[in-house]
Amino acid sequence: MKPPNINKLPNFDTISDAAKQLEGHRIRTGVMSSPWINALIGAKLLFKCENQQHIGAFKFRGAYNAISRLSKQQMQAGVIAYSSGNHAQAVARVCQMLKIEATIVMPDNAPIIKRQATESYGARVVEYNPDTESRENITDQINKNDQLSFIPPFNHPHIIAGQGTAALELMGDNPDISKLLAPCGGGGLLSGSALAAKGVNSNCKVVGVEPELADDATQSFHQGKIITIDYPDTIADGTRTLSVGDITFAIIREHVDAMETVSEAMIKEAVRIIFYHLKQVVEPSGALGLAALLEDKVAGKAVAADTIGIIMSGGNIDGQTMSTILAEPSIF
Repeated sequence: MKPPNINKLPNFDTISDAAKQLEGHRIRTGVMSSPWINALIGAKLLFKCENQQHIGAFKFRGAYNAISRLSKQQMQAGVIAYSSGNHAQAVARVCQMLKIEATIVMPDNAPIIKRQATESYGARVVEYNPDTESRENITDQINKNDQLSFIPPFNHPHIIAGQGTAALELMGDNPDISKLLAPCGGGGLLSGSALAAKGVNSNCKVVGVEPELADDATQSFHQGKIITIDYPDTIADGTRTLSVGDITFAIIREHVDAMETVSEAMIKEAVRIIFYHLKQVVEPSGALGLAALLEDKVAGKAVAADTIGIIMSGGNIDGQTMSTILAEPSIF
């Protein structure tokens, strides 16, 4: 598998360039706050609502930044990606917009709603059995002559730079943010957010948040090497990647100030609070930042003078999961 050609590793300048590339194509998502949540946490919280983005998640940003930079010949040949969730939909939607053929390799146990959404954007979905087959091998078999451009889910400079534009927008409008919280799966959003935040305000503390049951990035951060967790079982399905990438990890180690983990119970509580007090539907992965504040795990307790930014990464949650979460009693 060969990803799109690159010339340099991501930095603040490449994130700024990605913002120009995305201009007129991405949705400049809203920023919300809640007096009730602010009072509960003891600080001013600003939520960057990427659940309002195309396909309902930040993944559109990285996919567009990478795919739109392909050569005319590469676009004519088509692209290929593997994903069971938001990356699949993002690649499919971008290819639909740019009139490019897309092939998505997806596990046969992926939620039917996600497969249908991917296919609705015109992509060809190739299923595989994750218990007996490797998505990498399936992708290589389809693309054995490397005729298709492979679009990775997170470990690529163009993807990272695109994801960082969400934090760039938030920080650009609110440069006094003293702490920025972002969820971490493969590390694309967190690494891009860290580069953006530090580029706007070098004093801003950047904190990555993971579920306790999927803490590979947190372990990696503290041990100084990439740790893998096989099939992490967390409700925050967007963080079920086995490990961070080598590029994302290098950026996280240099620019992220802390990594925190949160319980499944607090993740669900954060989803409920966002629903009832921001009136936003958010998937569990997108609620990790608030969950960390609710558990008071972020280094340095919030004070009234703090302005804390939270990247609310997406809103693709199925109705049954949302109903189950809302039916449970609130903690606060």
